[in-house]
Amino acid sequence: MPLAQTGDLVAAAAQAKSAVAAFNVITLEHIEAVITGAEAARSPVILQISENAVKFRYGRLMPLAQAARASAELAAVPVALHLDHVQSDELLRQAADAGFSSVMYDAARLTYARNLAATKAAAEWGHAHGLWVEAELGQVGGKKGEPPLDAHAPGARTRPLEALGYVRDSGVDALAVAIGSSHAMTTRDAVLDHDLLARLSGTLDVPLVLHGSSGVPDDELAAAVRGGIAKVNVGTALNIAMTQAIRAYLTANPDAVDSRRYLSVGREAMARTVTELIRTVRAGVPDADPVPIG
Repeated sequence: MPLAQTGDLVAAAAQAKSAVAAFNVITLEHIEAVITGAEAARSPVILQISENAVKFRYGRLMPLAQAARASAELAAVPVALHLDHVQSDELLRQAADAGFSSVMYDAARLTYARNLAATKAAAEWGHAHGLWVEAELGQVGGKKGEPPLDAHAPGARTRPLEALGYVRDSGVDALAVAIGSSHAMTTRDAVLDHDLLARLSGTLDVPLVLHGSSGVPDDELAAAVRGGIAKVNVGTALNIAMTQAIRAYLTANPDAVDSRRYLSVGREAMARTVTELIRTVRAGVPDADPVPIG
């Protein structure tokens, strides 16, 4: 089916008091696994390509983007493309032509004033080119190899009144909030600040996004959706599933050389993870209407 629009999927999820899952992809196997897992869950899904993934692919966006787009158009559920954690204005300006309907512009490394100015400029450019724009306020941690922040570390949280002014002045369409999760977690033991999430949800009139969801246990994730999170970002969980499955296969088959054998095992493991996480997100609001799939 035609590519879905990220903004439409997130708006539908927010209206249903649910959330749409967004998965970061690095290889074609990731892309196929996300779509297969979403089809098994009968759920819309967002494919995300990060700036770091583009750097891994020799700095070229189009090969992976075109693979994602072609795969999405063959899917049995709505699939949107999202360009994630973009710091490069040059990369931002490739988004619309590459089939993306949304971008997360990441200026969180900057001071508040510079963050706001850069994000406002990105949002204005994005809106002029048909892009839904997400931003981040409050350090999530764990990016670029630095240790994940403690859930109670100074600067690790998003302040509601500051966020209100930031959203108003920047013009972004959604805000990723720091409420205790962290990027690149390999254990699922993050404890979220649900009181803070309630204040953020009550203060802001844009959809809220949870980054670092791989490290959030099922009950915490479900509670976050009930508390107002409308988009749930997942990346590391797929890499863990793929790596563990391939490692187990190669341990059991030390003479294996056909990459299709172990890549298929890894792909299947990722697809199962996608289905399970989507069902966890949906379980957060069992009485809500499902996000429409067509």
